[in-house]
Parts: sequence; structure tokens; C-alpha cells
Amino acid sequence: MENLLFMAEGQANATSSMLFTFLPIIAIFVIFYFLLIRPQKKKDNEAKAMRENIQIGDEIMTIGGIVGIVVRKSEDTVVIETGGDKSKLRIKMWAIQENLTLTEKAKAAKAAKDAERMEMIRQRKEEKKSKKEKK
Repeated sequence: MENLLFMAEGQANATSSMLFTFLPIIAIFVIFYFLLIRPQKKKDNEAKAMRENIQIGDEIMTIGGIVGIVVRKSEDTVVIETGGDKSKLRIKMWAIQENLTLTEKAKAAKAAKDAERMEMIRQRKEEKKSKKEKK
């Protein structure tokens, strides 16, 4: 009977020892997921959505730094016009790095929002100042 208890206790110790051995490895995988894999997937999904939403007339920039205006769009390629002589280039969708038209619109919207916020702060300061002067 004592032999069985000793074996059961030894198996429990082996199981807990094995758990403590693998726990740091599991923790490292979890940390890698939240620090590396998840943000990269989010970034890839945003880039994919940006590429799918490109319209004719948008100004884009390729991975190689070529800037042009979209003239024609097909399923996996885009034709852009570049330069003053209106030369046309056909590029793959995956080579598009940024939609400059959307970036400019987002910057303009942010600037307008910031200006509105600053105006509200200025008005509040003036209201506080006028209340102090009335007292």
C-alpha cells in the first residue's frame, strides 16, 4: 500500500515539475503573440483594406517610392500616371504602400479637429476670464 502512495506522489511531482518546465515556454509564446504577431496581422489587414479601397483618381505611392495617379484598376494590377509627361506604369496591387489621397484627407480632418479643439479651449479660457472680471 505504501508503494502505491509513493508512486502516486511521484507521478504528481513529475506532473507538476513538467508543468513548471513548460510554463515559461508557453508564457514566451503568449508574449510573442501579443507583441509581434497580433500587431503585424492588424497592420496587414489595414494595408489590404487600403489597397482594396483604391479609387480611380487617387494619388498613390508604391513600395519603391514612385508616386502617381490611378488611371485604371483591375483585380490585381493598377495603371498609374506619373510625371509631367503623363507616362503610365502598370503595377501590382501588393506594391502599393500608401494612398496619399486618403492620407491627405485624414491629415486635413485631424487638423480641422485640432483647430476646433483649440478654439473650444480658447473660448473656455475667455469665459473663465470674463467670470473672474465680473466678480
